[in-house]
Amino acid sequence: MSIKYIFVTGGVISSLGKGLASASIANLLENRNIKIAMLKLDPYLNVDPGTMNPFQHGEVYVTDDGAETDLDLGHYYRFTSSALSSKSNATTGQIYDTVIKKERKGDYLGKTVQVIPHITDEIKKRILDCSKQEKNIKVVFVEIGGTIGDIESLPFLEAIRQFRNERLNDCINIHLTYVPFIKAAKELKTKPTQHSVQMLREIGIIPDIILCRSENILPNELKEKISLFCNVKKECVKDAVDVQDSIYEVPLEFRKQKLDELICDLLNLKCKPINLSKWQKMIDNLKNPKKTIKIAIVGKYISHSDAYKSVFEALFHAATSLNTKIEIVGFESDKIIENKKLIKDVKNFDGYLVPGGFGERGWMGMILTTKYARENKIPFLGICLGMHIMSIEFARNILKLKDANSSEIDVDTKNPIISILEDQKQIEKLGGTMRLGSYPCNLIENSKTFKAYKKKTIHERHRHRFEFNNKYKNDFEDNGIIFSGINKDANLCEIVELKNHPFMIGVQFHPELKSKPLTPHPLFVSLIKAMLNRKKK
Repeated sequence: MSIKYIFVTGGVISSLGKGLASASIANLLENRNIKIAMLKLDPYLNVDPGTMNPFQHGEVYVTDDGAETDLDLGHYYRFTSSALSSKSNATTGQIYDTVIKKERKGDYLGKTVQVIPHITDEIKKRILDCSKQEKNIKVVFVEIGGTIGDIESLPFLEAIRQFRNERLNDCINIHLTYVPFIKAAKELKTKPTQHSVQMLREIGIIPDIILCRSENILPNELKEKISLFCNVKKECVKDAVDVQDSIYEVPLEFRKQKLDELICDLLNLKCKPINLSKWQKMIDNLKNPKKTIKIAIVGKYISHSDAYKSVFEALFHAATSLNTKIEIVGFESDKIIENKKLIKDVKNFDGYLVPGGFGERGWMGMILTTKYARENKIPFLGICLGMHIMSIEFARNILKLKDANSSEIDVDTKNPIISILEDQKQIEKLGGTMRLGSYPCNLIENSKTFKAYKKKTIHERHRHRFEFNNKYKNDFEDNGIIFSGINKDANLCEIVELKNHPFMIGVQFHPELKSKPLTPHPLFVSLIKAMLNRKKK
């Protein structure tokens, strides 16, 4: 049987949730024993989001092979078991970069290089490459970023038109659109959807399914109207309503409408009966917690809800697995002010977390938070920059190295507890120069980290340039720090934890990137357990 392709487009406005919708539908097909692959096509000219501002783009999701990708790949990972790699995300910048390099090498034999066919052919090649990531892939989901009508998206849409025309029986388009409710008129309006579909049809793509994003389920007469004016069967107009408690309810909402069955029929897919029992149990735990805890996240990009998307989700996964409701309160680290009680705003929490980030802004706020957690024996997890903060706070206040710092913050510091790798010092280009992707880490037995993972060797994903300076390792160990995780190949300290503390751990990697609702990350589970123990006492 030939591979099937599902193209997901969006209309009317951005941020409708194409990534979430794609991941949720893929979840349903996987639960019918259909092997899937996921691809995000991003229209922006950046080669990847690695150098983009988190306030504008949100988090950068890193794959095992070191690709810096769009945050929608985080949705793909959390909702499915699809293999994600550099072949799972492509940008306009990557496409044009590849085509121009081929032209410079003479691969086009002197031909005039144009958007059609050269750019569109490269886009189609990326789609086919994604379908070959693993054996036995049956369905490939291709999400096109942006909104119909954006000039940046036109080459991708043209490529899809061609791709569909070449595989008439193997492709469908799902168009996610917005149906607004006008309060003054007390009416739902379908005209934006009609215009969006009209623009899509002008390009040459006729949607097979229309997902209508709205606050409430659409009445039948509105679905009939959308069906009539958009030339789509009524049974192919589906609701994509706002879920009440969690985004993880979306697959169940789509299942209620038998969206998976419709897709299987349209693509002539042979599949097994669906089984969502584990997913349903997870949702039941989420909706019926027996305990409640409260955690403070002190970071640099808190004002942007997507900047720490995977961190938030990993906390929810861990808490849900322990029948616990977790309240997350974010604090902008540059707004934390020291006073007589050390930290006025950030106190009375069951735990603290300092996530990743770059640059000097908010540095002292994170150090004060870490000091407070250490002195009051409150559970703490530091991730990437958070591990650097934990190390420098310890050096300043326990080792009495008052000028201890990171060479990222102070190039001339006399005590660079955190410093850049020697092989990174001569690199001038920022893009793709960090330690990226999955690396092995050996754990020390009888450590809290080993108890969490329950194995000697782990593999975690990295995204950073600065490392712990081994020059200070002995001093740290002599004063109560355990280096419980070491990358033996490069002799790098990956995990630090504090003795005589319920739970104070800093990790150089990003554990949040490998957490799923059905398999929460062990470090986050251990953090939640420590918070529950503290609250109980």
